[in-house]
Amino acid sequence: MKILEFVSTAGMNDEVLFNTLLSMERKRSERTGTAFLFVVIKLDRVDRLRTNGSFEQIRLALAAITRETDVTGWYRYRTDIGMIFTALNGTSRSVSQAAIGSKIRTLLAQYLNASEIERTEIIFRFFPDKEVSSEEAVDSGNALYADRRNARASRRIFTVLKRTTDVVFSLAALFILSPLFLIISILLKMTTAGPVLFRQKRIGESGVEFTFLKFRSMYLSNDSKIHRDFTQNLIRGNTGNTNGVYKIQRDPRITGLGRFLRATSLDELPQFINVLMGQMSLVGPRPPIRYEFECYQLWHRRRILEARPGITGSWQVNGRSRTSFDEMVRMDIQYIKTRSLWVDLKILLKTPLAMVGGRGAY
Repeated sequence: MKILEFVSTAGMNDEVLFNTLLSMERKRSERTGTAFLFVVIKLDRVDRLRTNGSFEQIRLALAAITRETDVTGWYRYRTDIGMIFTALNGTSRSVSQAAIGSKIRTLLAQYLNASEIERTEIIFRFFPDKEVSSEEAVDSGNALYADRRNARASRRIFTVLKRTTDVVFSLAALFILSPLFLIISILLKMTTAGPVLFRQKRIGESGVEFTFLKFRSMYLSNDSKIHRDFTQNLIRGNTGNTNGVYKIQRDPRITGLGRFLRATSLDELPQFINVLMGQMSLVGPRPPIRYEFECYQLWHRRRILEARPGITGSWQVNGRSRTSFDEMVRMDIQYIKTRSLWVDLKILLKTPLAMVGGRGAY
């Protein structure tokens, strides 16, 4: 039976179901590496379709020209039609795009005039796609994670409460800890040359880059290759680990004061500013550097595409550097699936003990 028959024609319900099917196909592909093609036909600039009922006719006609294993539905209701083409059987990207694009344009010509076709955009997204850059991979991932729109809508109250909590707690922390900020700043200036704050570009929610803040724990002139090589090998599972520690030990780039700041996690305190600015949350996955993301497997991407990064999280209080990268990602994904204010509160209550204990911090 054709998959389309399972897709309701009742407006917004169709959008939810289509994006659920898209999510399922994406997750299957993340695990198996089996490629599929996702096509979006953007009809939002064809005003005539809003009044004469042709939207649904076009959607049904497009479904009729696809195979039984393919899916057609509302990616965005009465705006964008989505099409999922599976079982490509090794057909090249260019051949698939040309053949499917030609079919779509031929069909659209039956319903739209030349100027309307000009205003219609057809977007092709192959997944997985090894030919794109890391920036394009994030953009493609965002298009394929449309199910998050529905999740955000259903969790609107939680989102508002979480953001309110972030603002209140970060303001309180910045005020209460201001003497500690001053002491650490003075000690950094007295012991080593360089700025007090370390600024670094990180990837946040939905792949948006932001400037990540920490107290500087390294000497001013250092080679990032040490960290780049280590983290890329860690993500790829090439560490040759024998002692159960998954972080650089005795890093020559770190200052004496920096070792103390890292062991106690005091170097993370400036991230309350990131939280206040809305770039981070109190609780969430840690934001990666671009060169880390470039080594991610497909299923690893969920940790940055589905949640706002946090100062602390399940990994920080349960494993830190004694947890492998894959285990850390699984913790992050489990948090994303079960997150609530109660879960956040439990993690926040565990964080001071993890900081004082310093277990797994280097």
